[in-house]
Amino acid sequence: MRTALFNYLYAKKVGGKIILRIEDTDQNRKVEKAVENILEAFNKLNIHFDEGPHLESKYGPYFQSQRLSIYKNHIQILLDNGTAYPCFCTGERLDDLRLKLATNKEHIKYDRHCLNLSQEEIRAKMEGEPYVIRMKVPDGEEVVFYDVVRERVAIQCDEIDDQVLIKSDGFPTYHFANVVDDHLMGITHVMRGEEWLPSTPKHVLLYQFFNWKLPKFIHLPLLLNPDKSKLSKRQGDVSVEDYLNKGYLPETLINFVALLGWHPKDDTELFTLAELEKEFSYKRIHKAGAVFDIEKLKWMNGQYLKNLPIETIMKYAEPVFQSEEIDTGDAEKFKAVIENARKRADTIHEMIEHSIPFYTELQYSEEDNNLLQNESSQKVLTYFSEKLTGQINWTEAEIKSLVNETGEMTGVKGKDLYAPLRLALFGEPHGPDISLLIEILGVNEAKNRLKVHI
Repeated sequence: MRTALFNYLYAKKVGGKIILRIEDTDQNRKVEKAVENILEAFNKLNIHFDEGPHLESKYGPYFQSQRLSIYKNHIQILLDNGTAYPCFCTGERLDDLRLKLATNKEHIKYDRHCLNLSQEEIRAKMEGEPYVIRMKVPDGEEVVFYDVVRERVAIQCDEIDDQVLIKSDGFPTYHFANVVDDHLMGITHVMRGEEWLPSTPKHVLLYQFFNWKLPKFIHLPLLLNPDKSKLSKRQGDVSVEDYLNKGYLPETLINFVALLGWHPKDDTELFTLAELEKEFSYKRIHKAGAVFDIEKLKWMNGQYLKNLPIETIMKYAEPVFQSEEIDTGDAEKFKAVIENARKRADTIHEMIEHSIPFYTELQYSEEDNNLLQNESSQKVLTYFSEKLTGQINWTEAEIKSLVNETGEMTGVKGKDLYAPLRLALFGEPHGPDISLLIEILGVNEAKNRLKVHI
């Protein structure tokens, strides 16, 4: 998500376009409805692509598996100019080579066993043997490129492997397909994770082999756990849907992820998407890894719960409440419940915890019942209930006045006054103001809940 967001923000900042391209050249990793899932997730974040498989655009097709003829034509260019060659080595031979190099503690790279085959040998082998096509890395040269975050990067060609460009099934590798597609689709800025930095020299060589202009490279810092280890998909929730399902808001995810490896001009932490589009600059991307702090995410989500329009929070909360079989049909009550819960929660699921007592029959422990039945509590509940019954409509001020009157008339003060009332009305000795509880429950429901314990 972060890579897509940073690309989106920069495109919007400079009036460019963001393209959705589906990298499906690994047939063993194809996922059903992958495009639909991607679009649905980003639509929930209010991020929309300018071009892609869901739109009619001039740079299609946008599935790499549908661009095989393009890759075939371009690999032929490299074969013709001598910067690529076919390799017929079996998997067994390559495994043996890797083992030998590793045993001798040598740099693991292809030994160019097939580089100097004659044209006659190549034609004969192509008739009956599977093969791949590799890039021919120049000997004794240095690859130099400029990365916005890392600045000047240089690597000796002797350290670069003759990367496979076309696999034996005719599909391109990531390295070849992305370079070809980025050029043909007019990509000017390649913004991606730091893990692709070691592969960039290969990509630079491919641009040089084709005599194409290099794009601007921007490698984003690694995402880290709080202990500074690398954040991994195997460690738990990392997708947009994972966090939306946990009760985090789209606005929060956009804001939080934008600050993972990038900083604004000042210490501002809360940004709308529109504000980020104006503020973002790739020149303020960090070099150091960005820590994914779940506590900060929760804090930020709490800020959005408290400050977004109540109607927005209701829209997000309603389906989640309904999934917990909470009846949200009474819109006025639901609005009051949400207004109360959002002040006390950091996620929508925490809001549910604060709201369930308004919708369900309350359950009490033995300790709770003992508190409700003691002499002091019975005085409070009896007096308050009788007075509440004597009037139909109550204002907030009148309820507060009645609570004070109850304390004066019964001689009960402090927590001994408030705890039994909250416990009878809400199932908890601590919580919202008693006047708010009665406002949300309604006077009749409040009377019924009090009556049970008298």
